[in-house]
Amino acid sequence: MRQSIIQIVIIVFTSSWWLFASYALSAKQEPKLNNSVILQYHHVADDTPAITSTRPDVFAEHMAYLAEHYHVLPLKTIINALRTGTLLPDRTIAITFDDGYANIFEHAHPIMRQYNFPYTIFVNPPAIGRAGNQLTWKQIAIMGSQGADFANHTLDHVHLLDRLDDETESEWLTRVVNNIERAEKQLTNQIGYSLKYLAYPFGEFNTALKDALVERGYVSFAQYSGGVASFSDFGAIPRFPAGGRYANLKTLRTKMASLAFPVTNNTITDPVITGNMPEMMVLTLDNSDFYMSMVSCFWQGERMETTRNGNVLTVPLPEQFPIGRSRINCTAPSKEHRGRYYWYSQPFFKARADGSFPD
Repeated sequence: MRQSIIQIVIIVFTSSWWLFASYALSAKQEPKLNNSVILQYHHVADDTPAITSTRPDVFAEHMAYLAEHYHVLPLKTIINALRTGTLLPDRTIAITFDDGYANIFEHAHPIMRQYNFPYTIFVNPPAIGRAGNQLTWKQIAIMGSQGADFANHTLDHVHLLDRLDDETESEWLTRVVNNIERAEKQLTNQIGYSLKYLAYPFGEFNTALKDALVERGYVSFAQYSGGVASFSDFGAIPRFPAGGRYANLKTLRTKMASLAFPVTNNTITDPVITGNMPEMMVLTLDNSDFYMSMVSCFWQGERMETTRNGNVLTVPLPEQFPIGRSRINCTAPSKEHRGRYYWYSQPFFKARADGSFPD
């Protein structure tokens, strides 16, 4: 009898050891990449403007898919890792919301709690608790205690590129940076910490503003597509929109799996359209994991005629840009990561004749 008990103990111990060893080996062998993807949401509701909304049932579908296939990490964890050159688990993703809408608390937050997902909301501090469609500071405190972080979206969600009458570039830059700094101070006073993260309203920025914020220690987030890596521009980090016409999970899956395009040089140095724009965009690429012949670029849904010379890609710019926001997207299938695409987006912002930018 005693011998039988000993045999059982040995079998159980051996089985447990193999289970532990298998788990440890699996965890050890989990691939790590210099890559992440960031999703951007606005409203989570079915009674808000469709162009910026994700229906609650669709949002739940997104989160269920992420829970099964991705590592959802805090935005600050991802940014800190990439800035220090630390690799992340493959298929790492961050979830962000812009504008601090109350329906995030009502519809999105319970789903995030269900999966224990962290997320970040970019807010306009003066609007919190005052505008009827906005979160309250009490709700923000609750969400903050349950996995949410909060960051800067300016004081008043203005078009940062708009100039006042007779305003010089220096005066403009001082004004908009002051707006951002005041918002950061107000937010810090309310929540007790400062990430120094900014989401550009409408995704609009120029090089002067971007560089000024980088000098002040900000990490800034835009609204154009692509993965993020240690070589990304931390003054204008891409995020994939996941609302409106971009909410379809069938197409969003491909974007979730995307890889940051290794562009080592881009001759477009400022996204704002001026009267002296070049005729071409020339990209120098690290094409060690894709074939140059497989790189495709798209403008308004149409494939563009591009030329290649070694690892240099030349993309003709449109003769006419539309008023407002537009972009050229370039993709290439990875050789190592089958079924996944490198994705690069170049945004462009064009003002109206009076110099203002449309919503």
